[in-house]
Amino acid sequence: MAFKINEFRNNMAGDGARPNLFEVRLIVPVANLTVEEFTFKCKSAQIPGSTLGVVTVPYFGREVKFVGNRTFADWTVTVINDEDFSIRKGFERWMERINGHIDNKRDLAYVTPASYVGQATVLQYRKDGISPFALQYNFKDIFCTDISAIDLDWGSNDAIEEFTVNFSYSYWTSTSNIGNDQATATANATQQPARRAPNQIDIGNR
Repeated sequence: MAFKINEFRNNMAGDGARPNLFEVRLIVPVANLTVEEFTFKCKSAQIPGSTLGVVTVPYFGREVKFVGNRTFADWTVTVINDEDFSIRKGFERWMERINGHIDNKRDLAYVTPASYVGQATVLQYRKDGISPFALQYNFKDIFCTDISAIDLDWGSNDAIEEFTVNFSYSYWTSTSNIGNDQATATANATQQPARRAPNQIDIGNR
């Protein structure tokens, strides 16, 4: 194979998507934390994957494979911890109301599945700023399953605490603005959650 650097460069549309141009928005069923605060403090996340299962049927000494069901792996975000612990306390409160630490009971307001699940959105942005976003992933019916420990250490100087939150969810959908013109991109943007929206993430104070 000939070494053709110009052909490689010509096939890198936009010289590659960048993993630091993203934003996460989260709406969950508790109170008193704004979308804006979580968006600023969500340090890392993932564009989700999905997997199609395989059904294997033996036939005369051979394995014949058929497509199976789709599954979605859990989704994890990393959050910067401020001294008021507002985001962490909110997630703790969410999980506490689903299953209490002491009484092993669920809050009466969280009895039905629709009452304890939330929604999340990951936006991958372009470098040129022409489109509001390149790709948008929407997580449906998420709920918090794990909040990581925060390690404390007298030797950890010049550092800010972080913790991870793990979610399960039913499925995700995606919307793309790649290849759209400015007018189409602007129209699509009106269908996504408003940036810096005043609504509540609802993972409130303890």
